[in-house]
Amino acid sequence: MKNLIVYTSQTGFTKRYAEWLAERMNSDLFDLKDAQKKDDGFFQDYETITYAGWAMAGSVVKVKWFLDKAAAWKEKRLAIIIVGSSPNDNPDMDASIRAFLSEEQKKYIEVFYCQGGLNYDKMKAPSRLAMKMFVGALKKKKDEKSRQMGEFLSKSYDIADAKYLDPVVAYLQGESE
Repeated sequence: MKNLIVYTSQTGFTKRYAEWLAERMNSDLFDLKDAQKKDDGFFQDYETITYAGWAMAGSVVKVKWFLDKAAAWKEKRLAIIIVGSSPNDNPDMDASIRAFLSEEQKKYIEVFYCQGGLNYDKMKAPSRLAMKMFVGALKKKKDEKSRQMGEFLSKSYDIADAKYLDPVVAYLQGESE
């Protein structure tokens, strides 16, 4: 089976997941910038194509490239991995991870979420500023849960683990439907 993983990463968490998955699936691995340079024929021989991107403000960074191409890849096994700072067991994640797909896209694209973390030192200035503003707003909320989340998000942390790729691997290998 010929597999391709395309990723974009700002602080390294998504790249790490893409590398872990590429190793487990014996996949070709391309940074999005390199994949964008390929013509449509390049993707023909792949049986699975996975896009790994990071979550930001309720969306997936640069997923539009994948979604624009995916309509022509319906016969392939397609997946999107979203890497974010929320823990996998956050109940809000289930509702939001597929919200950006159309009903048609949901028929041929599976979406998975993998917890990553935050690394303020590697963030670009606009992202770091946005996060600091978000954290500040959370810390000012009246409810304790929001204030605790604000405190948690105020520092860098790493909660990534290759085990969160198990459902992705099962799907790509056709073991789950």
